[in-house]
Amino acid sequence: MSVDGFGEPALDEALRLLGPLARKDVNLGRLTTYRVGGSSALFVEVHREEDLLKVAKARNQTGVPVLVIGKGSNLLVADSGFRGITVVLGKQFDASKIHQETATVEAGSSVALPSLARRCVSANLSGFEWAVGVPGSIGGAVRMNAGGHGSDMESSIVKVDLFDLESAVSETKTKDEMAFGYRRSSVTVEHIVLGVTLQLGYDRSGRSAEMLSDIVHWRRENQPGGQNAGSVFVNPDGETSGELLDRLGLKGFRIGSAQVSSKHANFVQADAGGSASDVDAVIRAVARRVHSETGLELRTEIQRVGFEA
Repeated sequence: MSVDGFGEPALDEALRLLGPLARKDVNLGRLTTYRVGGSSALFVEVHREEDLLKVAKARNQTGVPVLVIGKGSNLLVADSGFRGITVVLGKQFDASKIHQETATVEAGSSVALPSLARRCVSANLSGFEWAVGVPGSIGGAVRMNAGGHGSDMESSIVKVDLFDLESAVSETKTKDEMAFGYRRSSVTVEHIVLGVTLQLGYDRSGRSAEMLSDIVHWRRENQPGGQNAGSVFVNPDGETSGELLDRLGLKGFRIGSAQVSSKHANFVQADAGGSASDVDAVIRAVARRVHSETGLELRTEIQRVGFEA
């Protein structure tokens, strides 16, 4: 839904419709791994279907946009904040269940990928080890078909439970209906991912624990810590974005309080107390440099909120 044309009266009406479920002016930047950025006009933590229906009603009757966040590990919020309703899923969506007899896993949208990867390995299941290196949630991972180390969400998804904000109806989609591709899916701003069912395999070789440990070690050796949101750009054909940016000498490139990591060129770091506008400026400048020198138009993995297109 377009965000054009709504103002304070619409936000006031949305607040009235949401009632005590909503809070005003909650700092959103602090809920992201960048730790920079402004506040959300309205903020809601949902715990049950009744809460989802209230969010859908407020959105559909006022035109105020909805932003769903998980761990905030793939999100950059503008310093001016988000003039809409931010939704966070509560504890009811942070549970998982492993069915050992069928090697299937049910996981709520808020479940952290690293913790689920470790649980699966402990249960002698294989196929989800890669997720230990992705500091996000199930919901966000489905939305962007997150992946790494030769695998992704699509490889193990059986079905996805969604709530459609437009129709205010819950639905279940099979993997084939999710239109998964490289870092994309059919999930749009009108959908809230509620949970998934995964089909894994059995670890008969005993290699899963070793694989998981290797991934953790690789990540520590090759990726920076600090305030960042992981890989910024989707890999182009032929080489990784990190290799491309490194080849162009962009490691360490800085604007104000943000810079391209000197450890991995596809990471943009934010200084403590820095600004989202500086992070955005670095991302834009890097993309322009790549286009100027190679003709490639890089696509970002990061969801940018509150910025111009």
